[in-house]
Amino acid sequence: MNVEESEQQPVLLGMSGIVKAFPGVRALRGVDLTLRQGEVLALLGANGAGKSTLMNILAGVFAPDAGAIEIDGVGVHLRGPKDAARHGIAMIHQELNLVPELSIADNLFLGQELRTARGTLDRTTMDARTRELLATVGLRLAPRRLARDCRLAEQQLIEVAKALNHHLRVLVMDEPTSALAETETQRLFTVIRTLAARGVGMVYISHRIGELAQIADTVTVLRDGTNVGSRRMDRTDAAELIQLMVGRPLGELFARRAEQHPGGAARLRVDGLRTRGNTVALHDISFEVAAGEIVGLAGLMSAGRSEVLEALYGATREIDGTIEVDGRRYRPRDPRHAISRGFALVAEDRKAQSLVLGNTVRFNASLAALARYLRPWRTVDTRRERAEVTAQLVALRVRTAGLSSVVGTLSGGNQQKVVLAKCLLTHPSVLLMDEPTRGIDVGAKAEVHALMDRLARDGAAILVVSSELPELIGMCDRILALCEGRVTGEFHRDPARSAPFDQEAILTAAMARLVRTGPSEERSA
Repeated sequence: MNVEESEQQPVLLGMSGIVKAFPGVRALRGVDLTLRQGEVLALLGANGAGKSTLMNILAGVFAPDAGAIEIDGVGVHLRGPKDAARHGIAMIHQELNLVPELSIADNLFLGQELRTARGTLDRTTMDARTRELLATVGLRLAPRRLARDCRLAEQQLIEVAKALNHHLRVLVMDEPTSALAETETQRLFTVIRTLAARGVGMVYISHRIGELAQIADTVTVLRDGTNVGSRRMDRTDAAELIQLMVGRPLGELFARRAEQHPGGAARLRVDGLRTRGNTVALHDISFEVAAGEIVGLAGLMSAGRSEVLEALYGATREIDGTIEVDGRRYRPRDPRHAISRGFALVAEDRKAQSLVLGNTVRFNASLAALARYLRPWRTVDTRRERAEVTAQLVALRVRTAGLSSVVGTLSGGNQQKVVLAKCLLTHPSVLLMDEPTRGIDVGAKAEVHALMDRLARDGAAILVVSSELPELIGMCDRILALCEGRVTGEFHRDPARSAPFDQEAILTAAMARLVRTGPSEERSA
């Protein structure tokens, strides 16, 4: 649907004067939002701007302190998620809500299980319907496969399929493509366009401004809990939207200098790395990362990018091959051993892998480096710990009420900065970063990119995974393309090298084995 057609559609959802405050924070200050049938409305804002809070009110998770919500012009009171679902409202949260120990089918039908005439679960019908729903989002997975055994990108698409298993009128998607590569993103966009054609209204929260022109009809920007502007997508551009979001013009997003890094001795050398027992097995992976160099790993879902980082960090038991750090042989045993050898990992899923959400900012930030603060009699030097944690939080511009704040109450971007502080306090010489800017706003992204550039200039070797090819091209000195656990291409920032950076060439290399052998058969049946 084009914008003109969208503007002729009746108003589906109206939110007016929405106010919400939490202890010490006024999250929303009278926000208005209008959504029409078949419209895709992009909702933008820096971390902490109030986007997720506003949508959680719509989904019935929070009750507004003031304001009104109307569906088809009729006022409604959403007292909980089930109430919202009865009005046809579904939300895919940024932090996924699948039950890890349940199967895909059980997750899709959670709370609305189908039963036979005898009262038992109708597994046959549920499995068949699950296959249909998964097919709509481009997944070929066994319905009985456990959610915990799916990669994060697969879980994101399963959440979309779960939302489709309702009579939808309004679908909210909070960072739905943050864990998806370009191919999976385009697959999701196809689903979104199909739903819009059926009259479903969609609110699309994303920090990937570049993708909005492909999918959004209109855009609304929040800053500090207030509306600062609404635009037709075809009458604005990234520069204007970024300025609305951060309140000032944003310079170059990527901090990496244009010239190739000056070069140094190989800090990390990997030769013939192979793994067994992973979701994706690795096959003869070989590469080097020099001191002061940033090397990116590009690839589609299940390419093996995260598995490379996990193997180096000691999170994978069964590995073969040779690894050297600063010329010394290194055999990963576990994460503690990896930290002692100078490794730090920014994990893909901060909620499940990097943070203890119910504990404090101070606890999380100092956890990996706690041995540094132990006195000879095994007590913690809390004064030094607090001082160093505070200094790191200030340097990273973490927005928090204090060191004793529960980290689970922070915005996604600030949680990610706490993860970075946790890594940096170990003083790593090899930094492994898996989707380090996933789910954070453009201002925070620029800060992370500047941090990576500074660490590289100080001599760290950085190995980074990102599903955003422009980010890798902007930040890396070299990029390795992976497909099905194998290196299928190497690209260089230096145009004099044989394979310079080229987005199309990198994507082609990332699909090399898929193109040659055809789509993989379902492995989980």
